Amino acid sequence: MTVPRDAPDSLSVIYPSAREGDMAKKGTGLLMVWADVPADKEDEFNRWYNEGHLPERMAIPGFLSGARYEAVKGGPKHLAYYELESAAVLETPAYKKVQANPTEWTKRSGPGTIATTFIRNVYSMIHPQAVTPAIAGAPMAPVLQIGRMSVPPAADREFNTWYSTIYVPNYEKVPGVIRGRRYRAVEGTPTYLTLYEFEHPKVSESSAWMAQRDAVPANEQMRKTMTHASGSPGVYVKTVELS
Repeated sequence: MTVPRDAPDSLSVIYPSAREGDMAKKGTGLLMVWADVPADKEDEFNRWYNEGHLPERMAIPGFLSGARYEAVKGGPKHLAYYELESAAVLETPAYKKVQANPTEWTKRSGPGTIATTFIRNVYSMIHPQAVTPAIAGAPMAPVLQIGRMSVPPAADREFNTWYSTIYVPNYEKVPGVIRGRRYRAVEGTPTYLTLYEFEHPKVSESSAWMAQRDAVPANEQMRKTMTHASGSPGVYVKTVELS
């Protein structure tokens, strides 16, 4: 399913899965896969992801939720976002077996074959320090804002303290922000990912969001320590979910 990059709202298709009895929908690990694909291959790429790859991955124990998103700001365009019990799920025999035996459809239409940009990163949550019941029970958000960044080692401790105790909590006060979480990469680069869940794609264009940007004197100086990856921050609208 293709959603225009200027889409005003979340447009998503929800496919049923066989795992409706699972209580937890969120964990401490993320698998995030970004891709750009040629326009003439998008229809087949989307069909492969929605009908083949996403259900295949969600059948693996430890995969709690899975959804696909498309960028309306930033990039890469396509995002597959999986909530994991922990990053260790990707080291289990069940996952390794599926990973080592791709289907013929995957070999033909997967991002490893056709993508012009292909990023696969694995993350472990660093903020908040634990998955609360509210987080664990929450559905996949209609919209995400994702920042992917690195900082110099000398600034790492101060940066993390500031980001987790000042920057994210202040943005969580903005109307339309559901929550913010932070992650450290255990596979892939750059080192850090910030995941904001939004009610709609215009949240970070609001005056309330802009007011928080420099609400604290330290914000401007700390932002200067960050180096964002290409396309970051990106705003993504949900298109497909397994539920």
